[in-house]
Amino acid sequence: MENMKEVTQEFDANIARWQKEWPQQRQGFSALTQAAKAPGALEQKYKYLIAVGLSVAAHCHWCIAANVKSALAHGATKEQIMEAGWVAVQMGGGPSLAYLQLVQKAVDDLA
Repeated sequence: MENMKEVTQEFDANIARWQKEWPQQRQGFSALTQAAKAPGALEQKYKYLIAVGLSVAAHCHWCIAANVKSALAHGATKEQIMEAGWVAVQMGGGPSLAYLQLVQKAVDDLA
């Protein structure tokens, strides 16, 4: 299993590349991301916890790494992150359980 720090670095490098090669598309997606995750009725920490759960449900290891990193940066605890992952497992069954190990790896590597 990959080191999740390396996964986030790989993802960040591709985002930077796409910003240069596909600026209009990248900026459009970035604007949506910033608007969706801005402080509002929900604190940012909770938005990133929701994103962790959705990342597990979507089976996206890059998303798991990025959202665990962001959740930690916005004050989420390891326990909160794992609970968000377990809610996704409850909803998604066995395949989501398999991806929960990436959440655990990300928490271990990024905390």
